[in-house]
Amino acid sequence: MYPWLIFFALIAFPVAEAFSIMWVAGQIGWWTLAWLAAAFFGGIALIRFERIAFAPRMLLSMQRGDSPFRALFTSTRLFVAGGLLMFPGLITDVMALALLLYPGTWKRPSIARPAANDEIIEGEFRHEPESPANRFPRRDI
Repeated sequence: MYPWLIFFALIAFPVAEAFSIMWVAGQIGWWTLAWLAAAFFGGIALIRFERIAFAPRMLLSMQRGDSPFRALFTSTRLFVAGGLLMFPGLITDVMALALLLYPGTWKRPSIARPAANDEIIEGEFRHEPESPANRFPRRDI
């Protein structure tokens, strides 16, 4: 790959973000500052939430017998979306929104498990009161 192309992309992206901020500021005025602050703090909250939710998501995935890579992919997607929200600009916020609206991102896993078998065992039981003599097992046996 051409090194000048990478250099151009690294320079063009922040310039495009700056122009997008100026364009939005021209359209909605000072609300742009509120939008940038809300996006920044939303990104921080998303990363904090995902830092706490990562381990239980992986554990639940492995307990259900699913692939842990799906949970890892979801967590990575949310971490990246939080980072993109923290970076100021319209382009990164649209990319973060696309990651957050990706199908299955906010799907809650079901904890209900199917029964081991569908047989019904019928029977009767009787509760016997516990006597002091039968409370402790015998040690002389």
